[in-house]
Amino acid sequence: MTGFWRAAWIGVVCLVSLVSSVAPSSAADYPNRPVRWLIGFAAGGPVDIVARIMAHSLSEHFGQQFVVENRAGSGGNIATETAINSPPDGYTLMFSGANNAISASLYKKLPFDFIRDTMPVASFTQVPNMLVVSNAMPVKTVQELIDYCKANPGKISYASSGNGTSVHMSAELFKAMTKCDMVHVPYRGSAIAFPDVISNKVQLIFDNLPTAMEQARSGTVRALGVTSPQRWPSVPDVPAIAETVPGYEAAVFYGMSAPKGTPPEIIDILNKAVNEALKDPKLIARFAAIGGVPKPMTPAGYGKLIADETEKWRKVVAFAGVSVE
Repeated sequence: MTGFWRAAWIGVVCLVSLVSSVAPSSAADYPNRPVRWLIGFAAGGPVDIVARIMAHSLSEHFGQQFVVENRAGSGGNIATETAINSPPDGYTLMFSGANNAISASLYKKLPFDFIRDTMPVASFTQVPNMLVVSNAMPVKTVQELIDYCKANPGKISYASSGNGTSVHMSAELFKAMTKCDMVHVPYRGSAIAFPDVISNKVQLIFDNLPTAMEQARSGTVRALGVTSPQRWPSVPDVPAIAETVPGYEAAVFYGMSAPKGTPPEIIDILNKAVNEALKDPKLIARFAAIGGVPKPMTPAGYGKLIADETEKWRKVVAFAGVSVE
C-alpha cells in the first residue's frame, strides 16, 4: 500500500471512529446515562407525586436515574414545549396527561400540536378529581355549595393548579352545568394553592385526588364530591358530584410521552418497563394510598386515550366557553 493510500485509509478509520463516538447509543444499551423527565407542575402536587413514584421504579429497573425536573407554568405547556424541542433520543421524556388533552383546544396560540409533535409511551394510572372547600365555608354538600354560590354570585373564588389543567376545567364544567358564578384564581401548582384554600383566601378547589384526599383526611379542608361518574373506591364515603349534577364527569389520566422521532425500539423498551412496574404489589399499594388504580396500556392504546380525551375536552371547552390566549 502506497503512502498516499495508507494515509487515506487511516483517515477513514479515524473518521468512522469519531462518528461512532458521537452517534446516539442504540436501543440495545438504552438507557446508558440518566434520563431527564420533565414535569409540568410544581413539586409536591399530585402529578409530581405520581411522577416520583414511577421515576423511582424505573430508576431501579434500568439502573439509571430517571431525574424528575419540574417546569411549572402555563398548564404544563412550558414543560411540554421544552420536551418537544429536545433531541428525540429517549433521554428527554415528558409527563403527559389530561392537561395536554385540554390545552389542545383551550389555548389559542400554542407553538406545538401535542398529538402531532409527541409519541405516546405508556399509561400509569387514572384517578378522579375531588371538590374540597375551606372549612370556613358554610356548606357540607354539593347542593349546599350550589345554593350558596347562587346566593352570592361572583363572590366565591376557586383555585386551580394552572390554566388548562383538569383542576381548572373540572371547575369550569361545574360552573357551566350548575350556572354558578365563581372567579378563577390560577396558581403554579395545587401545592401552592392549598394554603390559600385552607385559610379561605380562595374558597374551593377541584384538585387531583392524591393531594385533595390527603388534605381532606387531615381535616384542613372539607370534601364535598369526586368527579368520577360513581363513587371512587378509595373514598367511598365521598359522593360523586354526578349524584347532584347528573352527567357531570371529569376524569384524570397520567402517563408518559416522548418527542416525535424517538426510536420506536426505545418507546417499546420504556412501555414494557412501565407495564412491568405496574404489576409490582409495592407500587400498586403506593398508588392505592393516593387513590390511584394502575392502567397499563400499549403505546397505541395510550395514544388512542389521548386522542379520545382531546376530543372530549374540546367539547367541554366549547361548552364552558373558556379560552386562554
